Amino acid sequence: MEETVAIETRSDFALWAIERAKEIVAQEGTSLALAARDMDEEALREAGQKLGTAISEAMLEVFDGLLGQE
Repeated sequence: MEETVAIETRSDFALWAIERAKEIVAQEGTSLALAARDMDEEALREAGQKLGTAISEAMLEVFDGLLGQE
């Protein structure tokens, strides 16, 4: 379930970014850490890709929201 957040100031954006980063790390960071611990190159590559995708999607999410304000 997605929640709409109003970002009107730099401070609002910073708070959103921190919370979103926490969510991404909680969801994707564990797999990356486990793959690194196990020295599993394929799993590490896959987990890194998923982490990068989640970050990109979060940035596009906020960018798309800013475009809607024009």
